[in-house]
Formats: sequence, C-alpha cells, structure tokens
Amino acid sequence: MNRELFRQALVKFFAGLAAVMLLLFLPAWTFRYPQAWLLILILFVPMFIAGLVMMRKNPELLKKRLNARETESEQRSVILFSGLMFVGAFIAAALSFRFDFLMLPWPVSIAGAVLFLAAYALYAEVLRENTYLSRTVEVQEDQKVIDTGLYGIVRHPMYMATVLLFLAMPLVLGSVLALVIMLAYIPIIVKRILNEEEVLTEGLPGYRAYKEKVRYRLIPYIW
Repeated sequence: MNRELFRQALVKFFAGLAAVMLLLFLPAWTFRYPQAWLLILILFVPMFIAGLVMMRKNPELLKKRLNARETESEQRSVILFSGLMFVGAFIAAALSFRFDFLMLPWPVSIAGAVLFLAAYALYAEVLRENTYLSRTVEVQEDQKVIDTGLYGIVRHPMYMATVLLFLAMPLVLGSVLALVIMLAYIPIIVKRILNEEEVLTEGLPGYRAYKEKVRYRLIPYIW
C-alpha cells in the first residue's frame, strides 16, 4: 500500500467532511438537522468505500482523482464558481432549515436520497469504464478514447452523473433555495465541457472521430 497516497486521501476525506459539516450545522445553529445528516451519510460513506476500493485495485486512478490543480485558465474559473455555488447552496439550505423557510417535506428528501445513490452508482460505473478520468482537464500519456458502455451513449457520462448528484443534494437537504442555487451548475458544467472538448480534440488522437460517432455530450437526444 502507498502510505503517502493513503494519507493524502484521508486528509482530503476528513477535510471535506469537516467543511460540509461546518457549512450545514453552523448556519443552522444546531446539530438537529436530520436532512443534513442524511446527506452526510449518503455522500461520505460511499465515498470512503470507493476510496478504499481504488486504493486497493487502482491507486493510480485514486491519485488522479485527488489531483485538482487545473492548468487551463477557463477551468480554474469553473472550479471557483463551482466552489462558490456549493458554499452558497449549503448555507442557504441550513438557513432555510433554521428559519423553516421554503422547506420541502421528508418524502422529497427520501426521493432525493434515492436519486443521489443512483447517480453515485452511475458515477462508479464511469470510473470503472474509464481509468483515465482525472479531476483536471488534460490529455494523459498513452490515453485512448473510450467509446463503449456509457461512453457509447454520451460523450461525458461522468458529468451527467455529477449533474444528477448535485441537483439531488438540495432535495436531500429539503431546501428550495439550495435547489435554485445548484441550478447554476448547469451553465458551469456546459462551460467546462466545451473547453474540455477543445483540449481533447486538439490533443487526443481519435477524439474528433469519436465526436462524430457519439453525437450527444450530456443528455441523449437533447445535447
């Protein structure tokens, strides 16, 4: 086992957990926010399990997933806006709960949790199909075009999964305001996809032909 990689993964995991708890429970001014605990459960338990699996079976993929340093200037702005969106959505959800403002009923939170876990399963399948996935936009050494499985349906199934994940989060938290804020992810991810396709078309052999073969980027028959 790569101890340094394991240490890095643990540090990022617990830092993420602490940040989410701070953003949800501090504005809510209580730990008695059941929807927040539900989100933390379904977000971090599968994440921890997935990290252990990657650590054992594909540590190189885990290393790529831990690297979030973008070299593309456009992608740095995407990361910034995404971070601001998350902070705003979580704080809005916590304040909605604290002041009981535009809160959704529990069945919506349960339905959101089901959608979230389904999207998580989709995300895991994408990771299984494509070992070149990193958190940064780049062309890796010896990278090949993946055109089977989900990649035979849309060109960016990972982003399709993240759209579902991010839109499910405010449903789990039961907040209409958080859902409105999270809708900003749609133009953000469109910007990322368009820039990423420019990079891949220029630097990845076979990607231009792949774009002609698989017409849709994110949603079949729509875009």
